[in-house]
Amino acid sequence: MKYVHIIKFLLTHDLTQLKECWRAEFTRRKTVSIYRVLISHIRIKSTHKKYLFWWRLAHEMYMYGNKKQKETAWNIQKKLVYKFKIDIHLGAKIGKNLSFPHPYSITVAENVTIGENLIIHQNVTIGCSHEPMHIIIGDNVYIGTNSVILGGEIAIGDNVKIGALSFINTDIPDNCTVYTQKTNTIILNGLRHGI
Repeated sequence: MKYVHIIKFLLTHDLTQLKECWRAEFTRRKTVSIYRVLISHIRIKSTHKKYLFWWRLAHEMYMYGNKKQKETAWNIQKKLVYKFKIDIHLGAKIGKNLSFPHPYSITVAENVTIGENLIIHQNVTIGCSHEPMHIIIGDNVYIGTNSVILGGEIAIGDNVKIGALSFINTDIPDNCTVYTQKTNTIILNGLRHGI
Protein backbone atom coordinates (compact mmCIF):
# COMPACT_ATOMS: atom_id res chain seq x y z
CA MET A 1 0.00 0.00 0.00
CA LYS A 2 2.95 2.33 0.71
CA TYR A 3 3.99 2.34 -2.94
CA VAL A 4 0.54 3.49 -4.09
CA HIS A 5 0.89 6.66 -1.97
CA ILE A 6 4.47 7.19 -3.15
CA ILE A 7 3.54 6.85 -6.82
CA LYS A 8 0.52 9.13 -6.40
CA PHE A 9 2.72 11.73 -4.71
CA LEU A 10 5.37 11.54 -7.45
CA LEU A 11 2.73 11.95 -10.16
CA THR A 12 0.77 14.81 -8.61
CA HIS A 13 3.26 17.13 -6.90
CA ASP A 14 5.88 19.65 -7.95
CA LEU A 15 9.11 17.68 -7.68
CA THR A 16 11.52 20.47 -8.65
CA GLN A 17 13.39 20.55 -5.30
CA LEU A 18 13.40 16.77 -4.91
CA LYS A 19 14.70 16.26 -8.44
CA GLU A 20 17.43 18.86 -7.92
CA CYS A 21 18.65 17.07 -4.78
CA TRP A 22 18.46 13.67 -6.46
CA ARG A 23 20.33 15.04 -9.49
CA ALA A 24 23.16 16.36 -7.30
CA GLU A 25 23.34 13.28 -5.08
CA PHE A 26 22.76 10.47 -7.60
CA THR A 27 22.94 11.14 -11.30
CA ARG A 28 25.23 14.20 -11.58
CA ARG A 29 23.60 14.93 -14.97
CA LYS A 30 22.29 18.28 -16.17
CA THR A 31 18.74 16.98 -16.31
CA VAL A 32 17.08 14.32 -14.20
CA SER A 33 14.12 12.02 -14.57
CA ILE A 34 12.47 9.78 -12.01
CA TYR A 35 13.44 6.81 -14.19
CA ARG A 36 17.15 7.82 -14.15
CA VAL A 37 17.07 8.31 -10.37
CA LEU A 38 15.45 4.91 -9.81
CA ILE A 39 18.07 3.19 -12.01
CA SER A 40 20.86 5.00 -10.11
CA HIS A 41 19.28 4.02 -6.78
CA ILE A 42 19.11 0.35 -7.77
CA ARG A 43 22.74 0.29 -8.97
CA ILE A 44 24.30 2.27 -6.12
CA LYS A 45 25.70 0.29 -3.23
CA SER A 46 26.61 3.31 -1.11
CA THR A 47 24.82 3.23 2.25
CA HIS A 48 24.56 6.98 2.55
CA LYS A 49 23.12 7.35 -0.95
CA LYS A 50 20.51 4.65 -0.27
CA TYR A 51 19.54 6.49 2.90
CA LEU A 52 19.43 9.87 1.13
CA PHE A 53 17.18 8.58 -1.64
CA TRP A 54 14.50 7.48 0.82
CA TRP A 55 14.94 10.37 3.26
CA ARG A 56 14.59 12.97 0.50
CA LEU A 57 11.39 11.29 -0.70
CA ALA A 58 9.95 10.94 2.82
CA HIS A 59 10.81 14.56 3.62
CA GLU A 60 9.01 15.87 0.51
CA MET A 61 5.97 13.69 1.26
CA TYR A 62 5.94 14.89 4.88
CA MET A 63 6.19 18.55 3.89
CA TYR A 64 3.79 18.61 0.92
CA GLY A 65 1.73 15.41 0.87
CA ASN A 66 -1.80 14.66 2.00
CA LYS A 67 -2.60 12.82 5.24
CA LYS A 68 -1.97 9.33 3.83
CA GLN A 69 1.27 10.44 2.17
CA LYS A 70 2.46 11.99 5.45
CA GLU A 71 1.71 8.70 7.24
CA THR A 72 3.70 6.88 4.56
CA ALA A 73 6.56 9.36 5.10
CA TRP A 74 6.56 8.59 8.85
CA ASN A 75 6.65 4.85 8.14
CA ILE A 76 9.58 5.32 5.77
CA GLN A 77 11.35 7.42 8.43
CA LYS A 78 10.90 4.73 11.10
CA LYS A 79 12.37 2.10 8.78
CA LEU A 80 15.30 4.36 7.89
CA VAL A 81 16.17 4.92 11.56
CA TYR A 82 15.97 1.19 12.25
CA LYS A 83 17.99 0.14 9.20
CA PHE A 84 20.62 2.88 8.94
CA LYS A 85 20.81 4.23 12.54
CA ILE A 86 20.56 7.75 11.13
CA ASP A 87 17.77 9.98 12.47
CA ILE A 88 17.37 13.12 10.41
CA HIS A 89 13.93 14.31 11.43
CA LEU A 90 11.38 14.97 8.74
CA GLY A 91 11.00 18.72 8.46
CA ALA A 92 14.72 19.48 8.78
CA LYS A 93 15.65 21.66 5.81
CA ILE A 94 18.82 20.37 4.15
CA GLY A 95 20.27 21.62 0.87
CA LYS A 96 21.55 19.40 -1.91
CA ASN A 97 24.79 17.42 -1.91
CA LEU A 98 24.58 16.12 1.64
CA SER A 99 27.37 13.60 2.32
CA PHE A 100 28.02 11.05 5.09
CA PRO A 101 31.54 9.58 4.70
CA HIS A 102 30.76 7.20 7.58
CA PRO A 103 26.95 7.01 7.82
CA TYR A 104 26.37 5.84 11.39
CA SER A 105 24.62 7.28 14.44
CA ILE A 106 23.76 10.75 13.12
CA THR A 107 20.89 12.79 14.58
CA VAL A 108 19.53 16.05 13.19
CA ALA A 109 16.52 17.70 14.86
CA GLU A 110 13.53 19.10 12.98
CA ASN A 111 14.19 22.81 13.60
CA VAL A 112 17.47 22.83 11.69
CA THR A 113 18.20 24.57 8.39
CA ILE A 114 21.34 23.44 6.55
CA GLY A 115 22.77 24.77 3.30
CA GLU A 116 24.37 22.88 0.44
CA ASN A 117 27.44 20.62 0.41
CA LEU A 118 27.38 19.53 4.07
CA ILE A 119 29.82 16.77 5.02
CA ILE A 120 28.85 15.15 8.30
CA HIS A 121 30.73 12.31 9.97
CA GLN A 122 29.52 9.60 12.33
CA ASN A 123 28.16 10.11 15.85
CA VAL A 124 27.10 13.72 15.27
CA THR A 125 24.12 15.34 16.97
CA ILE A 126 22.65 18.61 15.73
CA GLY A 127 19.91 20.09 17.91
CA CYS A 128 17.53 18.49 20.32
CA SER A 129 13.77 18.15 20.35
CA HIS A 130 12.92 19.11 23.93
CA GLU A 131 13.62 22.84 23.84
CA PRO A 132 12.76 25.70 21.49
CA MET A 133 15.58 26.18 19.06
CA HIS A 134 16.56 26.86 15.48
CA ILE A 135 20.03 26.04 14.25
CA ILE A 136 21.13 27.44 10.90
CA ILE A 137 24.17 25.97 9.16
CA GLY A 138 25.52 27.56 5.96
CA ASP A 139 26.96 26.12 2.76
CA ASN A 140 30.16 24.06 2.46
CA VAL A 141 30.34 23.01 6.11
CA TYR A 142 32.34 20.05 7.42
CA ILE A 143 31.38 18.45 10.77
CA GLY A 144 33.87 16.02 12.31
CA THR A 145 33.20 12.80 14.18
CA ASN A 146 31.50 12.87 17.61
CA SER A 147 30.61 16.56 17.41
CA VAL A 148 27.55 18.07 19.08
CA ILE A 149 25.78 21.27 18.05
CA LEU A 150 23.20 22.25 20.66
CA GLY A 151 21.47 25.36 21.81
CA GLY A 152 18.67 27.77 21.10
CA GLU A 153 19.37 30.09 18.19
CA ILE A 154 22.73 29.24 16.62
CA ALA A 155 24.04 30.35 13.22
CA ILE A 156 27.05 28.63 11.67
CA GLY A 157 28.40 30.44 8.61
CA ASP A 158 29.55 29.27 5.20
CA ASN A 159 32.85 27.44 4.62
CA VAL A 160 33.22 26.31 8.25
CA LYS A 161 35.16 23.27 9.44
CA ILE A 162 34.17 21.82 12.82
CA GLY A 163 36.80 19.49 14.26
CA ALA A 164 36.12 16.07 15.74
CA LEU A 165 34.84 15.87 19.33
CA SER A 166 33.68 19.50 19.26
CA PHE A 167 30.86 20.97 21.31
CA ILE A 168 29.25 23.97 19.61
CA ASN A 169 26.71 26.15 21.43
CA THR A 170 27.44 29.58 19.97
CA ASP A 171 27.46 31.30 16.59
CA ILE A 172 30.38 30.65 14.23
CA PRO A 173 31.27 33.19 11.51
CA ASP A 174 31.99 32.37 7.85
CA ASN A 175 35.32 30.97 6.66
CA CYS A 176 36.80 29.54 9.83
CA THR A 177 37.81 26.35 11.59
CA VAL A 178 36.56 25.63 15.08
CA TYR A 179 37.29 22.83 17.51
CA THR A 180 36.90 22.19 21.22
CA GLN A 181 40.26 22.00 22.96
CA LYS A 182 40.75 18.72 24.71
CA THR A 183 43.37 17.74 27.24
CA ASN A 184 44.33 14.42 28.74
CA THR A 185 44.59 13.88 32.48
CA ILE A 186 46.61 10.83 33.50
CA ILE A 187 46.29 9.43 37.00
CA LEU A 188 48.64 6.60 37.84
CA ASN A 189 46.67 4.09 39.90
CA GLY A 190 48.35 2.57 42.93
CA LEU A 191 51.38 4.85 43.01
CA ARG A 192 52.10 7.03 45.98
CA HIS A 193 54.36 9.97 45.42
CA GLY A 194 56.54 11.51 48.12
CA ILE A 195 57.08 8.40 50.23
